[in-house]
Amino acid sequence: MSEPSQIRQDNTLQTRPLLIYLHGFLSSPQSYKCQLLKDWLREHHPEIVFYAPLVSPYPGEAATALATMLDDFCRLHSGPIGLVGSSMGGFWSTWLAERHQLPAVLVNPAVKPSRFMPGYVGQELRPYSGEMQTYRLQPSDVDTMAQLEQSLSQPLSGRYWLLAQRGDETLDCREAEQFYAGQRQTVEDGGDHSFQGFARYTAALVDFLFPQNTI
Repeated sequence: MSEPSQIRQDNTLQTRPLLIYLHGFLSSPQSYKCQLLKDWLREHHPEIVFYAPLVSPYPGEAATALATMLDDFCRLHSGPIGLVGSSMGGFWSTWLAERHQLPAVLVNPAVKPSRFMPGYVGQELRPYSGEMQTYRLQPSDVDTMAQLEQSLSQPLSGRYWLLAQRGDETLDCREAEQFYAGQRQTVEDGGDHSFQGFARYTAALVDFLFPQNTI
């Protein structure tokens, strides 16, 4: 995974397609979908630079870090950039795509994260993927997320592909269908929040993000 500083130092990275993967709430770059996509790209599209940052569950911290990250990539990287986001990562991918008019693939994305965050306020939170770290959200974090949601306005300026499953036990995919109306959508019956069978879409995902740059 290439940091912006590596791209600055390595001219061979600067023109290659760059895929940024953003994981969900209390997840990490070690998540199943992230690792599956990383390994698939290494085998089938080694020309694509893959980057998956650890995203803070604190929305203010996450927004600052992700905005700086993408600003740096857009300044240093002359090749195409595409985003993939799962759950909360789908919200962040949309937020970033709107800032730079980028394509993004959204997997069971959260549209209004501030609605489920109050249930976590005040609790000691640990990442699902096992990292030795704890978090504790405050009411101000919910307010910050609500403000970030309000910054997204219709019509969307990015280019999106919604991948959703109606069996998602965490998020109602109808909200995502409405929010991304007019964008490409694949909505399946059954499944769950992890999006069963994600591997079926890796090749099409790359074609969507980088239609002119991959073979």
